[in-house]
Amino acid sequence: MQRFVSRRVLSETNFLRVQQRCFALPGSAYKKVVTSDTPEPPPVPVIPPFPYTPPTYTGPSGDEIMALRKKYLMQQPAYYEKPLNLVDGKMQYVFDENGKRYLDALAGVSVVSCGHCHPYVEKAIIKQMKSIQHTTVLYLNHTLTDYLQALADKMPGNLKVFYLLNSGTEANELAMLLARLYTGCNDIISLRNAYHGNAPTTMGTNGVRTEKFNVVQTGIHHAMDPNPYRGDFGSDGKKYAEDVQNIIDYATSGQVAGFIAEEIQGVGGVIQLAPGYLPAAYESVRNAGGLCIADEAITGFGRTGSHYWAFENQGVIPDIVTMAKGIGNSSPMSVVATTPEIAQVLGSHTFYSTFAANEISTTAGLAVLKVIEKEGLQENALAVGSYLKAKLTALKDKYEIIGDVRGRGLMLGVEFVTDRELKTPATDLTNVIFEEMKEMGVLVGKAGLYSNVLRMLPPLCITKADADFLADVLDNAIWNITNK
Repeated sequence: MQRFVSRRVLSETNFLRVQQRCFALPGSAYKKVVTSDTPEPPPVPVIPPFPYTPPTYTGPSGDEIMALRKKYLMQQPAYYEKPLNLVDGKMQYVFDENGKRYLDALAGVSVVSCGHCHPYVEKAIIKQMKSIQHTTVLYLNHTLTDYLQALADKMPGNLKVFYLLNSGTEANELAMLLARLYTGCNDIISLRNAYHGNAPTTMGTNGVRTEKFNVVQTGIHHAMDPNPYRGDFGSDGKKYAEDVQNIIDYATSGQVAGFIAEEIQGVGGVIQLAPGYLPAAYESVRNAGGLCIADEAITGFGRTGSHYWAFENQGVIPDIVTMAKGIGNSSPMSVVATTPEIAQVLGSHTFYSTFAANEISTTAGLAVLKVIEKEGLQENALAVGSYLKAKLTALKDKYEIIGDVRGRGLMLGVEFVTDRELKTPATDLTNVIFEEMKEMGVLVGKAGLYSNVLRMLPPLCITKADADFLADVLDNAIWNITNK
């Protein structure tokens, strides 16, 4: 045990040292950290055939759009050195202004759950748009109750009361408000490396410095991240959960409002919480009078394959569940689910959101539930996701630069390092691989504190042929770095 502790301390010391340096490496250094047992290049990847050709694009060019974005849009910069102008999409594919087809393995950060322009979802929305588009919950309309009745059938336990909103941030804000009102306490426990939104309260719960501004954050405590790859206790979830109890004992009055966590951290780099963590953490929180909140904004609706909701993978039932992103296959929509008892705390005052529960969004939401069930998308996420993960793991055996392959279903991450022993983030190399994959026709995301994790969150309709293509593209992208 002593040797383990000494080694870990040494590793952390070196890791902190490299944090202070730029992770860029000169081209000549790539071969030193990217090794392969295969001297010959892998086969050139070929995108699977697909029976759709987009119409000719006649709009402004990507360069023209980018010039206007730089002038008017002060938000997230566009991906890629030469940003993509995506003008069409069909199921798991998107097309740029020149008609080039890409496998969309990011899907708007898991938003397009059923596929781009899915015919059933598209038809349902168009039909509703021709009838009535928005009335607010001040009036009655069956689209809302049809949706909620169907959603209730997907919820375990007594999670049968819902609030509809417009984004994951709003959902998590409301969830924490419910917890604070119900318990009469203020303290919320979140996790390091977590992401729950970009409003003032949710920003306080974020455990990644790149997702926070220097604003006042009160009543938020960050527990140790149960990270099996980089964490102090490996895959011992119960050991990590002791920190939740320590926070309750030493940083609060002994009573807390709640605890919020993603079962797989998305922005944090597709980190699966160590097995056994949530049951132990939930027990400590509930013993302190708090409520347990599951953030399913990315992980919900069958994405993890084995279960409909990711928290089910750890055998727990939360008191509040938040959901967004893939909920409406691109419709801006979110939901907070809780119990009738907890929901009562909002009864004394008006809680209202103008655009929430509009007929278009609820129609889209119901269509998504039907497509996931009818087309077996949860089962497909498990089958294709497991197949893809196996292929990515094989690439880890081939290339030293891959430090970890993780995730579940169709929420997968590949972490790149320049040193497997020290787990030094290979940020610069990851950026090169990211660009190479785009050139070869695959779009993925970047995640993690140092953007050294490629995040794969494709539509749930992708096929094993798509998985082969994605893995082949990654294989080629890494191999190309060693031979430039």
